[in-house]
Amino acid sequence: MCLSIKEEFKKIKVDKCWSFAEYKPSDTAKWTHCYHRYPAKFIPQLVEKLIDEYVSSKDAHINDPFMGCGTTIVTAISRGFKASGTDINKIAYLITKVKSTPIEPDYLDQKIKEFLLKVGFLKDSNTLFKKNIDPLIPQRHIDRINYWFTEENKIELGKILRVIYEENDEKIKDFFLVAFSYILKSCSIWLQRSTKPTRDFKKHPTKPYDALKRHLKKMERGNYVFYSVVPKKVRDNLNDYLNIKIDDARKQPVPDNSVNLIVTSSPYVTSYEYADLHQLSTIWLDLADDLTEYKKEFIGTSYKKYENKELRSRIAMDIVDEMSKKSQKMAKEIEAFFIDMQEVFDESYRILKHGGRCCYVIGDTRLKGVDILNAEVFAESLQCSGFKLDRIIKREIPLKILPQKRDEKTGRFASNDNADSEAYPAEYIVIGLKE
Repeated sequence: MCLSIKEEFKKIKVDKCWSFAEYKPSDTAKWTHCYHRYPAKFIPQLVEKLIDEYVSSKDAHINDPFMGCGTTIVTAISRGFKASGTDINKIAYLITKVKSTPIEPDYLDQKIKEFLLKVGFLKDSNTLFKKNIDPLIPQRHIDRINYWFTEENKIELGKILRVIYEENDEKIKDFFLVAFSYILKSCSIWLQRSTKPTRDFKKHPTKPYDALKRHLKKMERGNYVFYSVVPKKVRDNLNDYLNIKIDDARKQPVPDNSVNLIVTSSPYVTSYEYADLHQLSTIWLDLADDLTEYKKEFIGTSYKKYENKELRSRIAMDIVDEMSKKSQKMAKEIEAFFIDMQEVFDESYRILKHGGRCCYVIGDTRLKGVDILNAEVFAESLQCSGFKLDRIIKREIPLKILPQKRDEKTGRFASNDNADSEAYPAEYIVIGLKE
């Protein structure tokens, strides 16, 4: 099995139909997809094409165990399908919930105007400390907030957050919180183009009120179009169609044999520490007691190791053995990732209907001179979970926001000028069929 899968992958050519190179950023950020930045997200056109190819039922159920910023969930809702999924990342859950919740446009417009009126005093920095609004600044994260934000922006953000939490309508409050989360990076001294938590002391942080006003208007325009696309039956009964949770990908909130299609992109082993990437939102929205403990819950994190679980995939075993010659620590991290993923595949098999498919979007990479054949391991592991390997699509990723280069020796991401290997030159869609 091991040899045949690896040989089969070597023969696969890039399918240009799945690269979507003709789409502009305005196309891939349509509707509510413009609400929040998110690393390594796939584009809605990919999900739409998979649904077109594999879903024929008008009352289909689409699932995503790694929701991220909700691309699959939003697409399913736009088609009038039931949508379910999980993410252990609390800010990812909030983003997905807001992006997949259409709001009546006139009502939203009124709420945004009322909100901007309440915080309008922030337009004049001279009144910042005079207005009688007590800034809401989570004190248990005050050291991290002081680390990332100037005193002036800290106070302004705290006053904005206080006003947001005074909103009684939960869906409007969440809408504002996503906008608030989005502006935190530009309002901080976080190096703007970096996906790593790096400070830029030369940066001139954006004023929070200005950034928030601009982004709320952008989100309002996205909601207006999304609201017109979502079928009325879904808008009027959203709770019957949207079932998402903050939870582990191995625990989907749906019954056995209930899902028609799974479309997802899992974390990449030793790639992003999502808890680090979203730490500004996590500390301001007070989503975790302890950031280090919070990180340990994530699949793909460097904090996980197992002593009492075994790999099923022969390809995965070989990768771990090869890496152990270079780094025992990294070998354990890779092993833990593949063990977690085989349990996710078991859960995918449980929830899918017979005849249903799971579509895992994943790329191969190279760490410390070792080929990390994620897609090949996924293909083999899906079969170990009971799936028939139905199809493998190889695609270029011209529009996907991924780090493109690694340093060959350290395995760390680096700038194009200072690195010698492609991190993710292409990716695969590995499709399993539950017969």
